[in-house]
Amino acid sequence: MIRSAKVSRKTKETDISVEINIDGTGISNLDSGIGFLDHMLEQISRHGLFDLSIKAKGDLHIDAHHTVEDIGITLGQAFNKAIGDKLGIRRYGHAYVPLDEALSRVVLDISGRPGLELNANFTRARIGEFDVDLIHEFFQGFINHANITLHIDNLKGENSHHQAETIFKAFGRALRFAVELDEKIKGVMPSTKGTL
Repeated sequence: MIRSAKVSRKTKETDISVEINIDGTGISNLDSGIGFLDHMLEQISRHGLFDLSIKAKGDLHIDAHHTVEDIGITLGQAFNKAIGDKLGIRRYGHAYVPLDEALSRVVLDISGRPGLELNANFTRARIGEFDVDLIHEFFQGFINHANITLHIDNLKGENSHHQAETIFKAFGRALRFAVELDEKIKGVMPSTKGTL
């Protein structure tokens, strides 16, 4: 069974298409129009071993907010579709990732319930042209449509680029672990409720 999906989303503000293969090798083809976001999405793909293709056109003449949020939404929809019935997955994932002086921890649960706790005190408001507030918007859009509980903590860091990169790398690693099939519970729903 190949766990993959294609989703397109078009609004008056954005036109986005996402393809994801959860059981991939970390190949990405990214064109959001926002260089720093593409760099962060590549971290998710590479460290999560997800094949990921994202094409986006947005109202960047206004700012990047709508594009970043809507990519999060569309990627969340594609992930939720690709994960399928969730039978036999590990369900929980966590990762600590350092980058020089920065360190982040991500813990998540493919719970069927959206929830986000993001704690990051970035040392700058912008990374190049990228507004760091949009990191929250991306993850909020993702979890609302992927239906996962996500805790992100940047534990330390002095360089905002490093802080952000550790978050996205740790997210990819944690998500990779959570979606892996656990041979000990093959074909079993990892919940006492019988559903996620």
